[in-house]
Amino acid sequence: MKIGLIPVNIGIENAEQMVGLAQLAEQCGYESVWTFEHVIVPVDYQSKYPYNPSGKMGVVPETVMVDPLVALAAVAGATKTLRLGTGVNILSQVNPLYMAKQAASLDFVSNGRFMLGVGIGWLKEEFEALGVPFERRGARFDDYVEAMKKVWSGEVVEHQSDFVSWSGFKSYPLPVQKPHLPIITGGAAGKIFERTAKHANGWFAPIGDPKDLKPALEKLAAACNAIGRDPSEIEITCMWPGQGGRKSLDALAAAGVSRVVVPVMALGPNPVEGIQKLAADVIGS
Repeated sequence: MKIGLIPVNIGIENAEQMVGLAQLAEQCGYESVWTFEHVIVPVDYQSKYPYNPSGKMGVVPETVMVDPLVALAAVAGATKTLRLGTGVNILSQVNPLYMAKQAASLDFVSNGRFMLGVGIGWLKEEFEALGVPFERRGARFDDYVEAMKKVWSGEVVEHQSDFVSWSGFKSYPLPVQKPHLPIITGGAAGKIFERTAKHANGWFAPIGDPKDLKPALEKLAAACNAIGRDPSEIEITCMWPGQGGRKSLDALAAAGVSRVVVPVMALGPNPVEGIQKLAADVIGS
């Protein structure tokens, strides 16, 4: 079982702390570190956060949120083997050409360690602040993924759609990983399973209970079968609170999970001690 930490870019005091936690994770044998993303946190918002019964995020507007790609670039320069993932960036609200360029560049400077986790977004107020329509964000997401893959191909890009008009250019560097860096979709509602089957190399499941994962993975397998894709091609990542030890991890592995990502805040008030203890209890066992 691969074990990662999330997030390394939020609630930090300075860059040294962020990079230091990532270096410690690498030294302790963790496979990866991940980021969360929001460009803004509105003082008040009507949109409902889908992963908390309160409908609100667990952060205040003053919470430090370093841009994920900037944070992971800093981590990349200070580590050697640690994989780097966004969990997840909101693709539908950004310029896809910039995202393709930045993602390829991060894969390039990290020597092929980057995993691009992306989602369609839920915070309408954030889309409005960025001047991007909230409507049709799912269709925009699908189109952006297809378009970015063309940018990463190294061929002359031709892509005309309702959302972009690209023609007659190339963009280098290309991703180190071939045919392109891994795309991981995040979410558990709407067309997530069809979207994952069609576009992604992995699914970041906001589900950590094997009983809940089983029906979700059955839906994902059905979506893959509907388009003739082997479900085993899709790597499953899920959140895990770091409790239950090896037995808990074995249950998730039996359900089909390949990677768990542990929230840093779940490891206690001293993250350094928490990271070390979990590594000793699970990674070294």
